[in-house]
Amino acid sequence: MLRSGRGRGPGAHRPVCAVLAALLVAAVGSGCASGADGQPGDIEHRDRPLAGNPGSNPELNPAATPGTNPAAGHPGGPGQHAGRGRVPGGAHENAQLGPAVRAKLAKKWGLDKPPLIAPRPPAVKPRVTTREGFEVKGGDDSLPPVFTTVPTKDRVVFLTMDDGSEKDPELLQMMDELDIPYSAFLSDYEVSDNYGYFGEAQRLGVGINNHTLNHPYLPGLSYAGQEREICGEQEIIEKQFGKRPTLFRPPYGNYNGDTLRIAKSCGIKAVPLWNAEAFPDHMEWREEDEDLHPGDIILTHFRGRGEWDGSMTDLVRAVMKTVTDRGYAVARLEDYV
Repeated sequence: MLRSGRGRGPGAHRPVCAVLAALLVAAVGSGCASGADGQPGDIEHRDRPLAGNPGSNPELNPAATPGTNPAAGHPGGPGQHAGRGRVPGGAHENAQLGPAVRAKLAKKWGLDKPPLIAPRPPAVKPRVTTREGFEVKGGDDSLPPVFTTVPTKDRVVFLTMDDGSEKDPELLQMMDELDIPYSAFLSDYEVSDNYGYFGEAQRLGVGINNHTLNHPYLPGLSYAGQEREICGEQEIIEKQFGKRPTLFRPPYGNYNGDTLRIAKSCGIKAVPLWNAEAFPDHMEWREEDEDLHPGDIILTHFRGRGEWDGSMTDLVRAVMKTVTDRGYAVARLEDYV
């Protein structure tokens, strides 16, 4: 059963993790480095899980790019990556390593087998449309599409992480060494204490996307209230990370027509929801077959042991076992949408 995307209210920050461990990829074998307010909007839409929940809530680039210290939240400092930055849309770094090296990296991080390598992104991105049943009153084709799966024949899925409360240095290192792409949907109240952590993630190829300022239930807000939440987060992300997002995920998966019109007005092109949700100890599914499908979007959260029984690295181990065992690779959402 697919539960709602979980969010927490403002003021519930977790302590920042300890200083980031040295995020260097060891040279192996041949010496290659591994790389409510008033005015109502349209009729409310709720994500509709089939199980019946009541609403669902490029290449290798060795250029010496200055890093950030995620723990300290500012440029420089010890424990940063060795000046490597990703070029989005390029070949995976791991694809340039031999099977034995990739196997050693997988073993280091507790994976039974190396993640499968995704194919190169499509030269032309697929046309994404709103999933049937996810339309809004008065909607039209000009509004950003709301979808749970990207139309593709590639055996790829997309890993997305919401909110931003847990800032685990090991997650950055693990995802970098294993070369697992993911997309972050950030709420400012969770990340404003340490933009540097997510700046480092962005430098390593993570897409930074919009999840509102304070994670409210958007259909309960007026037009002006929703505009503050969505467009305000657009402005902060552009200021802090240098790029205005084009992807937006409404908290809990809840939205109405006002939500989509506002999102479009401040630069949003698409609204990816999810078809499965990952936890350290299990997966929850939207579809009755409880399986992955080409192009499925997987939701999880930046959470730690204080909120669920496992760390972020535990979470990645669990979700990658499911993804790899079922014959899928993880691709970068922004390369397809």
